Amino acid sequence: MSEEINYDICIIGAGSAGLSIAAGAAQMGARTVLVEAGRMGGDCLNTGCVPSKSLLAAAKAAKAMRGARRFGVEAGEPHVDFAAVIAHVHDVIASIAPHDSVERFVELGCTVIQSRARFINERTIEAGGKTLRARRFVVATGSRAAIPAIPGLDEAPYFTNETIFDNTVLPDHLLVIGAGPIGCEMAQAHRRLGARVTLLDIGPMLPKDDTEAADVVREAFVAEGIDISEKVEITRIEKRHDGVAVVLRRDADEQRIEGSHLLIAAGREPNVENLGLDAAGVRCSAAGVEVDARLRTTNKHIFAAGDVTGGLQFTHMANYHAGIIIRNALFRLPAKNKPEAFPWVTYTDPELAQVGLTEAKAKDRHGDSVRILRAEFKDNDRARAERETQGFLKAVTTKRGLVLGATIVGHNAGELIAPWTLAISQGLKIGALANIIMPYPTLSEISKRSAGSYYTPTLFSPRTQRLVRFLRIFG
Repeated sequence: MSEEINYDICIIGAGSAGLSIAAGAAQMGARTVLVEAGRMGGDCLNTGCVPSKSLLAAAKAAKAMRGARRFGVEAGEPHVDFAAVIAHVHDVIASIAPHDSVERFVELGCTVIQSRARFINERTIEAGGKTLRARRFVVATGSRAAIPAIPGLDEAPYFTNETIFDNTVLPDHLLVIGAGPIGCEMAQAHRRLGARVTLLDIGPMLPKDDTEAADVVREAFVAEGIDISEKVEITRIEKRHDGVAVVLRRDADEQRIEGSHLLIAAGREPNVENLGLDAAGVRCSAAGVEVDARLRTTNKHIFAAGDVTGGLQFTHMANYHAGIIIRNALFRLPAKNKPEAFPWVTYTDPELAQVGLTEAKAKDRHGDSVRILRAEFKDNDRARAERETQGFLKAVTTKRGLVLGATIVGHNAGELIAPWTLAISQGLKIGALANIIMPYPTLSEISKRSAGSYYTPTLFSPRTQRLVRFLRIFG
C-alpha cells in the first residue's frame, strides 16, 4: 500500500479551469495538489485557443497583403511558407507555456503529479503510485473532439483540433466537417493561406448565433472562395490514394467531394472515462458531469468545472467556474453559476460576438415587448477609414430600456462586446451606453450610436417638436 497524503483541495486536470483553481487555492494558503496526465495548459494552450488564434493571425497577414491595393499600396499575392506559419504557431505556444508549467505551479506552492488519476472511493484518488485524500476535489478534465459515426471515417486519415496544428504541409483541398466556430475559423485560416476549402455541415453554419449575423460571415466566406454545403447528409467517407472523399446527400441527389485532407470539427465530448467517478458517487453521462448551481457534483465534496460539465465550452467559462469553486470549496460561500452575461466570440473575419439573448431568444422569452436597436459598421467613420464596413451591431432591450443582449458582427467585434457584457451583468439600462463619451474616431462609437437610437422615436417625435415651438415663446 502506498502512503496516504492529505490535502485541502485536489484538482484533476491542468487546463484553464484546473490551473486557475490551483493557482488561487495555493496562493490563498490551501494545501493544493494538481494532477495532470497530459500537457500542462490543456486544450486551450496546446490545441485550442492559442494555436487557432495564432494561425488566424498569419492568415490575416496574408489577407492584408492581398487587399493592400485598396489603400493605394502595392503588395499582391503573398508567398506562404506553411511550415514557417506552423513554426510561428508553436513559438506562440512556447512563449505562453512557462505560465502554465509545472515549475511555476510548484513555485506557487502546489504539489504537481503528472499522472492519471482515479477515484477509489468518495474521498480518495490514486495517482502516480500515490494515494491522495482531500477535503475537496475538482474534476476539470476538459473535453475532446467528438468523432461522428460516419461510415468509412475509421479507415480514412483525418485531423481534429488536436492534430491539425502539427501539420506542416499546406492542404491542396481541405474538407471541413462541422461549421461551428472551430470549423469556420480553420476553414477561413486555411483558405487565406492558400488552400482550397469546402465546409460541410448537417445543419446551418454557426447555429448557436444570431442567424442574420451568421449570414454576414457566410457572405464573407463565399466572397473569399470557400465552398459551403449546409444542411446535407454525409453518408460516408472514402479513403483515396491521394486523400479523402466525402459522399453527401442533399434531398435525393448524391454528391462526391474529393479533397487532399479532412478536418473533423463536429463538436466536443467531455473527458469522463476512466476516472472512477462511480466509485466516488459522481453521476455523469455522455453530456458531462452533473453539477448543481454551485458546481457541486452528486458527491458534495467533489466539484466539476469547465468543459467536462457539458455547458458552454470556452476558456473564459472555465475561468469563471474557477472563481465560483474557490468561493465554495475554500470559503464555503454559496456562490452560484449564473452566466446570463456570458459573452462568446467566433474569430472569423468578420468576427461574430454575442452576449445575453439573441433577437430570436429575446422574442421567444418576452414576446413583442422587446426593442431592437441597430447600428451599421458602414456608418462608422473609423470602419470607413479602414475599409472594414461589413456587419452591424444589434442590441436587444425591454421597452423600459433594460439591456437583454447584444450581437455584433464586424471588425473587432470581440473587443466591442465588453460594454454590453458589463451592462447586462450590472443590470444597466440603455442610457448608460447612450450617454457615455466615446473617443472619435473609434469603432466603439457603434455602441453609442445603437444605444442612442433607443431615444430617437421620442427625441424627434411631433410631441418634442411641439414642445420646442412652445418654448420659443419664452425667448
